[in-house]
Formats: sequence, structure tokens, C-alpha cells
Amino acid sequence: MAAARLEHANITVSDPDRSAAFLTRLCGWHERWRGPSQLGGWTIHLGSDTEYLALYTPREPQAKQAEHTEPQQVRFAKGAPLNHIGLVVDDLDAAERVVEEVGLTPFNHMDYEPGRRFYFFDWDGIEFEVVSYT
Repeated sequence: MAAARLEHANITVSDPDRSAAFLTRLCGWHERWRGPSQLGGWTIHLGSDTEYLALYTPREPQAKQAEHTEPQQVRFAKGAPLNHIGLVVDDLDAAERVVEEVGLTPFNHMDYEPGRRFYFFDWDGIEFEVVSYT
């Protein structure tokens, strides 16, 4: 049997447009698709031609919420066991600047084989590890 590959991960975020803009800048990804989710809510697929993150929110996008001015806090019970999402970049220092420029805080910087890394939490408390093997 051939080895499998990870095609996508689906994560719940409070503002998919904000997360997509940030991850596009951080990772150089592109939007593959956006629209209503099968079971309600809204999703943006963001990544490469072969892998992506599905950025899901169980509500309509901000532009369709005239009565709401602040993003609603959203949680999805199945997300509790997620530890972090790992992202590989070529330039760790440039990636850290992007994280800081959007107001997020890098922490836990480490340099050990096989690469250098740092971590950060996004606006929804999702932990990301950013690593460079160069």
C-alpha cells in the first residue's frame, strides 16, 4: 500500500477572512475555495494545490452579520485534543516578523536538530509551531 499524505485539516476560527489573510502572508498560500459549509456556517480552504487548511466558522461571515460588530467566540468540542499545527517556512526570522506584525506573540524559541522553531497562539487559541530546516 502506498504511503498516505495529509490532504487537509479543518479548524474552527472566529474570523476566517482574518485567519486566511494572515496565513496567506505567513505561508504564501492561496485560497482554493470559499462558501457555505455543508452543515451550516462558512468555510475558506487555504493552502497549496495539494494540501490545505479548512478555516471554518459556524456562523455567517462578518459582512452578512449586520447586527454583530464584534466576532463571536466559537468553539468546537472535537478540537480539544489538538496540540498544535506545524508549519515549515524557509525564513524563520521573516515568519516571526509577520506573526508579530499582526499582534500575535511568538514564544518557546528552540534550536535543535533538525531545525529552528517558535510557537504562537492565534486569535482563537490555536497553537502553531513554525519551523525552518534551512
